[in-house]
Amino acid sequence: MVGEITAILPAYNEEVSIGSIVLRTRKFADRVIVVDDGSLDRTAEVAALAGAQVLRHEMNLGKGAALKTGFSLLNGDAVIVTIDTDGQHDPADIPRLVRPILKGEADMVNGSRYLNGNKRDTPIYRRMGQKVLDVATNIGCGLSVTDTQSGFRAFAGRTKGIFRFEQKGLAIESEMLADAASAGLRIKEVEIGVRYDVNCSSENPVVHGLRVLINVLQDMQLRKPLICFTIPGLAMAAAGILMGLEFLQAFAHGGSLQYGLALIMILLVLLGSFLALTGMVLHILSRVMHEFKRELMAQGRQNKEAD
Repeated sequence: MVGEITAILPAYNEEVSIGSIVLRTRKFADRVIVVDDGSLDRTAEVAALAGAQVLRHEMNLGKGAALKTGFSLLNGDAVIVTIDTDGQHDPADIPRLVRPILKGEADMVNGSRYLNGNKRDTPIYRRMGQKVLDVATNIGCGLSVTDTQSGFRAFAGRTKGIFRFEQKGLAIESEMLADAASAGLRIKEVEIGVRYDVNCSSENPVVHGLRVLINVLQDMQLRKPLICFTIPGLAMAAAGILMGLEFLQAFAHGGSLQYGLALIMILLVLLGSFLALTGMVLHILSRVMHEFKRELMAQGRQNKEAD
């Protein structure tokens, strides 16, 4: 039915917490789907006993793959909520997340731990790493999101087809924001609570952070080509031109021509010009694709309103 709330819970070896999470989520969602991502414990059994619809991966494929499996089951009518299953998030925040979507104010709602400033109970090492990822993700996406790594989110069902789900692991959070920004989704943030007295991650936070940062920078090459190619290219070309001017000035005053430095100058100008031009071409292509996706989303909203 229109407005049905479906919660997708990716889970890996969460038999201790999954039962209570499912039971509490069922109070605020019409349908609860647990995607057991190759767990080696009784996660799937406990989730089923708690009343969830359970899908299983035969092996551990990562959070992104689990979300892709869950999204593939849904139609365009349901409001989708994603929530982690380690006990870090409170399902009681679900009504706050879905409200902007049900009211037609947003296409995607991001649950933020930092919307009104830093949480005092956030470990310093964790917040510093998240801040770096926030800055990199926001630059790459052209957004201003305060908590880019939040796994507690809500989506209008009609948006499910825009997400690539290429990142199989925890980098999926940044990728989904990038896809949402590229498609021109209306993104809103609401404040959520969080607990850090639970085992919040199955992966070392430093390794996770570095992996996400690398993926964000790689993705930025296509989404922000002017930053990645044109600006460095112009800087290289300018450096080459300045070197050339110095050579000409020295040569005019009777100095000898240094062929090695001259070759470096020529290389800087040629390579810099090539990078700058590449960035401009990619920027034009990126804008065309961005406008095309925006038109598709706008048409989808119009068709939805007409129905």
